[in-house]
Amino acid sequence: MDKTIEKIVSLCKRRGFIFQSSEIYGGFGAIYDYGPLGTELKNNISKLWWQEMTRVNENIVGLDSSILMHPRVWEASGHVNEFHDPLVDCKQCKARYRADELVAIIEDADWNQVTCPKCGTTGNMTSPRQFNLMFETHVGPVEESSSVAYLRPETAQGIYVNYQLVQGAMRMKIPFGIAQIGKAFRNEIVARNFIFRTREFEQMEMQYFVKPDSDNNTMQEWKEKRFLFYPESLGIDEKKVRFHEHGPDELAHYAKEAWDIEYEFPFGWAEIEGVHNRTDFDLVRHEEFSGKNLKYFDQLTNERFLPYIIETSAGLNRILLAVLANAYWEDTENNRTVMKFHPQLAPTKAVVCPLVKKDGLPEKARN
Repeated sequence: MDKTIEKIVSLCKRRGFIFQSSEIYGGFGAIYDYGPLGTELKNNISKLWWQEMTRVNENIVGLDSSILMHPRVWEASGHVNEFHDPLVDCKQCKARYRADELVAIIEDADWNQVTCPKCGTTGNMTSPRQFNLMFETHVGPVEESSSVAYLRPETAQGIYVNYQLVQGAMRMKIPFGIAQIGKAFRNEIVARNFIFRTREFEQMEMQYFVKPDSDNNTMQEWKEKRFLFYPESLGIDEKKVRFHEHGPDELAHYAKEAWDIEYEFPFGWAEIEGVHNRTDFDLVRHEEFSGKNLKYFDQLTNERFLPYIIETSAGLNRILLAVLANAYWEDTENNRTVMKFHPQLAPTKAVVCPLVKKDGLPEKARN
């Protein structure tokens, strides 16, 4: 782990921002709890995001969908068959790695000659096999194939399966958006870099439904809006934020176009939010698997069509880590560490500290 991140981890524990979950039992694989200050900071970030989505924009409304959904949802979305990472094991030390990341570490390596980064043995890796990242569980008292369910790996599908209900209930006209903040779960092969990659995390997602012929312009508009959120609303150094466009070999199966908003962490540039043109892929799949008509009726043109979807998907935990890294400052002159939070984000806004404990001053300070 990077030394600066190690210092941030230590500070977070000492000052009540973030704790290792179940620490008295030795912790639990890449799962974290948020302390008093961490909870306030996380809530402040999510409140700003919610305000910018649902308060500033009259045509964006909120939703809170469930973590457990019908398993057919995940068959339709492609997660059951396609949400995999390649997994390899070292036969010597039993360490596990994502095969693609391991080969990336050892450039131009012959797979049969790959060396284990942990124990140093060469040519001792298992053949890559596909590992599904969804957490599987069962609904009801009997564990059988018909009772299988999954902890959602993303919040987006909850919006898609409810989009028609929301549109009808709120009388929304295209273009309109549905925003949601919620937990998601991914059984990551390798979780690393503190709260950057964890197995339980929170997403802040907005799905914007548009006419198919207006997707390109809408995509550009939301790219610009989402980028400005970081320096203007969160106070993050603009020089530490950039775009990364997905090339043809990087695009997800559902995406026509995809851009990552990346932050320069102490361990390097990494994604904190994605802006994607998902076209009508998800609605087509849910129509097919559910047998329901999900088309939108445009009363002005008398057209029926499946909307295209522009998605903004932000990782709340990753943004919080970016905010912590951006705020972290070592005052060498006074030998102290200072967290220089944006005023809107600061867990504590002001403190009144009386110099003496008499004349009722402590009581006045508390009040």
